[in-house]
Amino acid sequence: MISTVSSPRAVAPNSSNRRGRFLALTWSLLAGAVPAPLAAQGQTHAQDHSQHAASTPASAPVTPGNSAAARAFAAASGTPATIIVAHGGDSVWNQHVLDVARQVKTGAPVEVSFLMGPAAAKTRFQDVVARLEKGGASRIVVVPMLVSSYSGHYDQIRYLAGDSVTLDDMMQHHLHMAGIEKPRTSVPMVMTKAIDSAPELADVLTDRARAMTNAPREHALLIVGHGPNSAEDYAHWMQNLRVVADSVKARTGYRDVRLEMVRDDAPAHVRAEAVIRVRELIDLQNQLTGREVMVVPVLLSRGVVSRSKVANDIAGTKSRYVAETILPHPAMARWVESRVRDAVSGTTVRAAAQR
Repeated sequence: MISTVSSPRAVAPNSSNRRGRFLALTWSLLAGAVPAPLAAQGQTHAQDHSQHAASTPASAPVTPGNSAAARAFAAASGTPATIIVAHGGDSVWNQHVLDVARQVKTGAPVEVSFLMGPAAAKTRFQDVVARLEKGGASRIVVVPMLVSSYSGHYDQIRYLAGDSVTLDDMMQHHLHMAGIEKPRTSVPMVMTKAIDSAPELADVLTDRARAMTNAPREHALLIVGHGPNSAEDYAHWMQNLRVVADSVKARTGYRDVRLEMVRDDAPAHVRAEAVIRVRELIDLQNQLTGREVMVVPVLLSRGVVSRSKVANDIAGTKSRYVAETILPHPAMARWVESRVRDAVSGTTVRAAAQR
């Protein structure tokens, strides 16, 4: 069986350890003992982003319970305004997020704030909050459009929404470079989970997988994502995305469905091992089916990782890769609406402290 947590060491391509692992899994696959899927995430990051959170896992999401801010949010009248907070990238990447915001129907304003990239300084979180407050918003739901709630960017959003989380120097630097800071407001805010194991993500990946072949029962599917740096966060991502992968397998009928991440921001030796694992899985799935493996990314929007990095990582394998990311897809507007409904019903992840 494959371990669900990557080794922190790079493994030499011809090492006996790798060969033994490869042969053991080959036997298990060909014998029909199919282990559980593995996992993934992703979106494009700015160039200086590769150093952050190399060894520090993100804080775990915590249910707010009976906090004063949660009670204030629940007591406030009116349909809440929504702020979708996303990483940010080039104009194409950002446009997909803006399109989702336009499609969302909650009965109240829906705004977007980017954490990084050229648009970050123009969509600063504190400015968006101020604009909504000036427009009469009595409460705000903050929806992190991230693949996982276990990431440094999720903690950035928690920090901005008023949670008592400590950011590392790199995460603080990213906010400082864009002039982003905590808003000064009396409007109560709650923050939801990221995408995690949302059924809408399974809807998206099911459509992507179905578009790859008319004969899914003859093929294997590998879902590949960006991924976190720490082993702890990796395990949490795996737990959430396994649910998604199992749903995709049940709905599409692929003979085998796997998950893995390239861990694009991790130190070079960690990323190299992650890529080896991706290529090994493709080789094993190819041996199982005798056909090329369909590779689908679980990355939020189109950028460098989806367009070129993943393609280069799997070059030379017996696979077919199409860089169709989570966005654009109508299910993601439904996902935002679902998160807002959860917030109104009290099933949020975080409630921001009033200042």
